[in-house]
Amino acid sequence: MSHSSGAPDAALPGSGRRVALFATCLADTLYPDTLRATVRLLERLGCTVDFPHEQTCCGQMHYNTGYREHAATLARRHVAAFTGYDAAIAPSGSCAGMVREVYPGLVGDSEIPERTYELSEFLVDVLGVVDVGAYFPHRVTYHPTCHSLRMLGVGSRPVRLLSAVRGLDLVPLPEAETCCGFGGTFAMKNAETSTAMLSDKMHHVLSTGAEVVSAGDNSCLMHIGGGLSRMRSGVRPLHLADILASTEEAPWAPATR
Repeated sequence: MSHSSGAPDAALPGSGRRVALFATCLADTLYPDTLRATVRLLERLGCTVDFPHEQTCCGQMHYNTGYREHAATLARRHVAAFTGYDAAIAPSGSCAGMVREVYPGLVGDSEIPERTYELSEFLVDVLGVVDVGAYFPHRVTYHPTCHSLRMLGVGSRPVRLLSAVRGLDLVPLPEAETCCGFGGTFAMKNAETSTAMLSDKMHHVLSTGAEVVSAGDNSCLMHIGGGLSRMRSGVRPLHLADILASTEEAPWAPATR
């Protein structure tokens, strides 16, 4: 197998690990390229990646809107689908947080919550890697999403990964830890407040002069990117996985306008 870091296959950090891709509803429906990037990245690091076809929604939307029993039914299905893997990897702090923090109260004892990781957690904490051999010659700013920051506590892991990407110019985002205003159903139930919060976030993104705004959740990027698109700002929203999967051999190609 060829990969840009130049390490021999036997030294790959993920060698011997059989992991499952926890796709999430949003990525599966709207952002399949992020899922492909996640698989390319994990395989480049030596992992064997499976896709459990029995997986459906993790139940977060149901749980957050008060349908606890419906959420519990989906949680039990999720646990059955992901049993038997070394780890379940989600390119989403929100969905990973649902499994890790809420599932114990829905399904009782299970190994699945403790084996579920947001992508940057898995790379840094489990595989012990920060330089994943990525190449991305663009100016990037990073938005830490609320669930990854406050529920999972991923901290500086995504920034450490981005800082190791060759060619990437990482610029700090002012008031980075402020919510973008999406919040799932919050954006629909409290549209005016959500829009005001989005306006502040876009102002800070534009102040960086970045070409790309990145995050670990496509839900937040959908919200921020939608606003930036309506402004015709030229700033592209791009998931962390898409950047980390980019190499000189397989570069990221910006969409033509």
